[in-house]
Amino acid sequence: MDVNGRDDLKAPLLQPSDSVAITISETNNKRERKHRTAKFRIGDIKCASCATSIESVLGKLNGVENAMVSPLQGEAVITYIPELINAKEIKETIEDAGFPVYEFPEQDIAVCRLKIKGMMCTSCSESVERALLMADGVKTAVVGLALEEAKVHFDPNVTDTYHIIEAIEDAGFGADLISSGNDLNKVHLTVEGVNSDEDAIIVRSSLESAVGVTGVEMDLGERKVSVSYNPDLTGPRSIISCIQEAGRGSKSYNAHLYVALRRRETEQLQEILRYRNQFLLSALFSVPVFIFSMVLPMLPPYGNWLDCKIHNMLSVGMLLRWIFCTPVQFIVGRRFYVGSYHSLRRLSANMDVLVALGTNAAYFYSVYVVIKALTSNKFEGQDFFETSAMLISFILLGKYLEVLAKGKTSDALSKLTELAPETAHLLAVDSDGNFVSEMEVSTQLLQKNDIIKIVPGAKVPVDGTVINGQSHVNESMITGEAIPIAKRPGDKVICGTMNENGCILVKATHVGSETALSQIVQLVEAAQLARAPVQKLADKISKFFVVVAAFMTWLGWFIAGQARLYPEHWMPQAINKFELALQFGISVLVVACPCALGLATPTAVMVATGKGASQGVLIKGGNALEKAHKVKLVVFDKTGTLTLGKPEVVSDVLFSSYSMEDLCDMATAAEANSEHPLAKAVMEHANRLRLKNGSYTEHVTEVKDFEVHTGAGVSVKVGEATVLVGNKRLMQACSIPVGPEVEDYILKNEQLARTCVLVAIDGKVAGAFAVTDPVKPEARCVISFLRSMGISSIMVTGDNRATATAIAKEVGIDKVFAEIDPMGKADKIKELQMKGMNVAMVGDGINDSPALVAADVGMAIGAGTDVAIEAADIVLIKSNLEDVATAIDLSRKTMSRIRVNYVWALGYNILGMPVAAGILFPFTGIRLPPWLAGACMAASSISVVCSSLLLQSYKKPLHFQNTQGESHYAKSA
Repeated sequence: MDVNGRDDLKAPLLQPSDSVAITISETNNKRERKHRTAKFRIGDIKCASCATSIESVLGKLNGVENAMVSPLQGEAVITYIPELINAKEIKETIEDAGFPVYEFPEQDIAVCRLKIKGMMCTSCSESVERALLMADGVKTAVVGLALEEAKVHFDPNVTDTYHIIEAIEDAGFGADLISSGNDLNKVHLTVEGVNSDEDAIIVRSSLESAVGVTGVEMDLGERKVSVSYNPDLTGPRSIISCIQEAGRGSKSYNAHLYVALRRRETEQLQEILRYRNQFLLSALFSVPVFIFSMVLPMLPPYGNWLDCKIHNMLSVGMLLRWIFCTPVQFIVGRRFYVGSYHSLRRLSANMDVLVALGTNAAYFYSVYVVIKALTSNKFEGQDFFETSAMLISFILLGKYLEVLAKGKTSDALSKLTELAPETAHLLAVDSDGNFVSEMEVSTQLLQKNDIIKIVPGAKVPVDGTVINGQSHVNESMITGEAIPIAKRPGDKVICGTMNENGCILVKATHVGSETALSQIVQLVEAAQLARAPVQKLADKISKFFVVVAAFMTWLGWFIAGQARLYPEHWMPQAINKFELALQFGISVLVVACPCALGLATPTAVMVATGKGASQGVLIKGGNALEKAHKVKLVVFDKTGTLTLGKPEVVSDVLFSSYSMEDLCDMATAAEANSEHPLAKAVMEHANRLRLKNGSYTEHVTEVKDFEVHTGAGVSVKVGEATVLVGNKRLMQACSIPVGPEVEDYILKNEQLARTCVLVAIDGKVAGAFAVTDPVKPEARCVISFLRSMGISSIMVTGDNRATATAIAKEVGIDKVFAEIDPMGKADKIKELQMKGMNVAMVGDGINDSPALVAADVGMAIGAGTDVAIEAADIVLIKSNLEDVATAIDLSRKTMSRIRVNYVWALGYNILGMPVAAGILFPFTGIRLPPWLAGACMAASSISVVCSSLLLQSYKKPLHFQNTQGESHYAKSA
């Protein structure tokens, strides 16, 4: 039987996706905490003398505490103080000694998330990525255009967040720090009474010497202190008490939570207001320009005054258009000049460059016309001031509407973050365990092992275990399960869920960033930042240098005009050949801008991942989303996946002279260290049996030599007896004879889809337990629905063939692979992939992890182990099989929506560019003015975002109603 290990009980439901392969000592001593251990693989170590030489060289380095080199394995394990030396310097020292380092650990890696300001298109996000990757110390960087965030992995020994922000600002964009990797267990406090450097030293020293504190950062200007801590050893309230206790005599210090503004919502609102104000200012000047150039001249005699000459050929209308257009070009349009400067400095062209080129061409040609008219009494020319002003106005209107729509794409994530309550009722407990007081505190001040009182109608503020009281808790906001779940002492509750009708006391097991809700939010944020492979298509298309297309259009029309390749009557009134070619070129320049292409994928992924999370399906990024829609074969594990994972013993039998009580004692002692569901079932049955017979006693039998036999069972020494508990395979592997009587019992139960757990004592089968694990009620319905989607199903299990076949027959699966160990499951997945199939694996245990990683798409049951959840691409929070269909269907709908988005985005470009280039002009006289081309470009981006928002109406394709014993199929939108 497989063993998950007791440590799983201490881990949060969802682990962070970014793990660091470096060991940090967890002792209370401050100096010990700052030691780090790194492992290097070193070449050319030929003997013990070589190893001694390396150890000697490393021992001389300041900061290296210990160095051990293995000549056989060619590895060095080095303990060092990061404040004095880093892993890179150690590597260089080894290489200077003449030994190549083949595997250099990238352990000194920190992570930060940044809010990026000023990005307008895919080219902008690529520019930010390039700037980050060129910065010293930056290992990887991912920039999300739709989310307007960047996730950066960097070496803290080389750079820090301030230098990273500087690199982004040098590239012409704004940046604010959202969080760093250390913020997961960090509390920010406002400190009162710290008025001098001496006070700061006292507070810092007190905090650094406190148990569990791993880092202290102080800002005297804001009187703010940020403390990193180990949540298993301390918490926010203990840290506040530590600050208060640091006061001596007349000096007293106090601290409370630092209240920061809700940055995401605030910045989103500021961006909306900024674009709105810029558009209104632009419209204030652009509308008069439009009226003076397009409306009044068409309404004689009301517009005749515009033709009045001021000097030579300079008219009143021309001067007014120039006056009103100039603020739009240089004040409102300043953002495009700044963006163009930074973009061209990096030898790239983004939307700012295209807009600046187009508007400058129109504006400065118009200024030339004005000057020529002022100095000549015969010159007749047409200005294009309305082109410049209207183009800027339409682009700003488009961006305003776009940010309004983009704000709605993250609604699901915002709703998740708002689920956690702001306050909680904390109970104080005395040394005897009696409750002595109750107070209302901020949920940010809660610590592990706190006792929380949750009244009816209140939200659960932590992940914890009920220790007193009974109630029903509505978990629909987390799991999507509409029916409230009964909670009694010993049951677990989830942060953000609603207590319905009873008062319960809960002991906190996970608080703050470690709660399941926080883990879900972090996972969804990471998913929305991840770039789907299909987005690479947009990135490639957006690299086409549209300026070349615009220039070629202008050049083609200009040469055709000069060479008289088209008749004079084609020319519009009051426009010469150069001006006509210029209008065509500017229109192409604007229409060809690929802004909408950059939004086609990330906006759809944002909405889909958020919608999935609200329905209990966590999709880890666009890559998983894109792979899931290609799945044609789903491989299911049996125990805990197709079955409930709560096996129970339905019969027992003796095959020896041992009494049932003795058999139960031996089985319980052997299975005590196992966390396998079958082991728990045997132990529960044994305890019930002894309790029923009145012989239940609390005693601990001496157990030695406990060993797990993967996929078979366990062996152990109980007192002087050797005990084996497991399946028939274990007995055969240990050369224990299985007689006909035992064979008959096994065969009879396997035909009933039961698993037989055999107990052997001192080389003989002494008895057996028949265990059944009920099939999930929705399993057959889900398999049938997947078949209707064109998806085949297979079962792969470590259980015996007869039981597996019986379960498969019950749920409707035709193909079964039984008695397969964990690595065998992964090999079977690879074998299926070799046949050209896209395979999804659904599992829940540690033994499923290799297969989850090997599959194209790994789906982990939310109630499964943390290892399985970490290995999976998709997490089904509700542990409900119908969500397998939901995940695949949602991915198909999302990919379909992305294709529609590309149609919207490319449609404007493909249809607009030929029209803008003048393809219809020779036949119909129709041409696309530059300002109208700007409106089309804005409409393209708005259409894409609104198209993605349609995914908000997505409905699950399959709803299983267990109470009626039938399923309900619904078409998803």
